Amino acid sequence: MCFLTSATLCTVAQTNLKAGRWTAALSREDGHNIPIQLLVESQNGKQAIYIINGSEKLKADGLEIEGDSLIIRMPVFESYIKAELSNNNKLNGKWVKGGSDKDLVVPFEAHAIESAEKAATNFGTQKSTSTNLTGKWKIELTKPDQTKRPAIGNLTQKGNLLSGSVLTPTGDYRYMAGVVEGDSFTLSTFDGINALLFEGEITDGKLTGNFYSSLSPSESWIAIRDEMVTLTAPVTTVKEGSDGKLAFTYLDLDGKKVSLQSDRYKNKVVIIQLMGSWCPNCMDEMAFLSNYYSKNKDRGVEVIALAYELTTDVERSRKSLQKFQKQFKVEYPILNTGVKVGDIDRTQKTLPQLTEIKVFPTTIILDKDGVIQEINTSFYGPGTGAYYTAYKNKFEKIVNSLLDGK
Repeated sequence: MCFLTSATLCTVAQTNLKAGRWTAALSREDGHNIPIQLLVESQNGKQAIYIINGSEKLKADGLEIEGDSLIIRMPVFESYIKAELSNNNKLNGKWVKGGSDKDLVVPFEAHAIESAEKAATNFGTQKSTSTNLTGKWKIELTKPDQTKRPAIGNLTQKGNLLSGSVLTPTGDYRYMAGVVEGDSFTLSTFDGINALLFEGEITDGKLTGNFYSSLSPSESWIAIRDEMVTLTAPVTTVKEGSDGKLAFTYLDLDGKKVSLQSDRYKNKVVIIQLMGSWCPNCMDEMAFLSNYYSKNKDRGVEVIALAYELTTDVERSRKSLQKFQKQFKVEYPILNTGVKVGDIDRTQKTLPQLTEIKVFPTTIILDKDGVIQEINTSFYGPGTGAYYTAYKNKFEKIVNSLLDGK
């Protein structure tokens, strides 16, 4: 039995949320609310909540009660929704995301979709439309200070359903979904760390609109079709004069020392993942690397994750990284460097053999002699389709070549 007080937190055996589809939104002061799609299912006598981003179905960590509020903990990240439930079909509260200095807090509301017809309207239908946005789009975003940045829209439209992702030089916006209605469209995603919305119009074959990210100032953007569009990722290299070898010793999540110089890593191809538990693309790369390692560890391959966290709070970082470890069944060591991701000296303090670490994740591949053979700063995840396939093919080709001694 669980007795609840305002200071007590416990798992909810039965939440009484209305089963089925829910539509939700994060409220911005400018009125451009970021949509969220939820699904409530019954599993083994309990209720589970999923976040839906197109083909992605992310299961929330758990449902809890704190006082009069329901807490929905997001998968992997330091992020949760705290809201009051009304009549089993409405939620009103806030989304809270952990930060380096203070938490981000955004108003949140949701309601159950009452009928199949309304569910189809809110989640999109495959009804016919004269517009088809399928293809690659060269995007230019403009910040309020007029700074411009490039991106690629890799989109697929079926009927009036829109899906795909937006790629930037430093990563991708993961699985995105939306609806095309006449000359307008939306494309959005929410995964517990990213809350993003593209709103746009289609005029003379061009796309124009605004981009919204959590509570950040909006950015205007314009896009044209370009199947040959490319991006240039920031580069990290081996410093001139270095022998291309790394050396480090850090604690794993059980408090044990792990050294790159130990016997475990001698005469093996070693993959080093520079990551953080705050990083959505790191989540996708860790899912890939964990699966790859489980299938290839007996071939002479090792993986080490080096984490750069939001703070130097060891216990907070450990708990966040353990969520990654559990979610993706990670068998290789995850080491906390103890250096904040925002530390301008993070490279010098951890991997001084390299030029500046600019992107997370960054993947470093060492040959059997411990010499760096590849530094990849352009990981694109499964939401990007062909870009993800190309990344995996290149990665496996490099590792196979090093295993074969070529």
